[in-house]
Amino acid sequence: QVQLVESGGGLVQAGGSLRLSCAASGRTFSSYAMGWFRQAPGKEREFVATITWGSGRTYYADSVKGRFTISGDNAPNTVYLQMSSLKPEDTAVYSCAAAIYRVPDWSKDYEYNYWGQGTQVTVTS
Repeated sequence: QVQLVESGGGLVQAGGSLRLSCAASGRTFSSYAMGWFRQAPGKEREFVATITWGSGRTYYADSVKGRFTISGDNAPNTVYLQMSSLKPEDTAVYSCAAAIYRVPDWSKDYEYNYWGQGTQVTVTS
């Protein structure tokens, strides 16, 4: 069984920074890409960022471009999200996800095969 475990969440003031980490454990697998999604209370889960291992390409939601940076290593399956200039609207549970195949749209959560439980990020004004 594959497990993705996130860490690094917490409470931060607006304008501050946090670095989230996600590591895979359990059954060995090869991922094509790994990414981050978030879900705020009362809202649907939304795409944040993804990195594809082969090309190293990164994709970001418009709301985080220029503030968040995704990085990682596919051996082992580890992904990070460096978040800067945080805003109260960034408050959410952040979950990492892994996709084992190339997909047409990395922003769609149903394209990912494995998910972590999530880590809470709270940004105060």
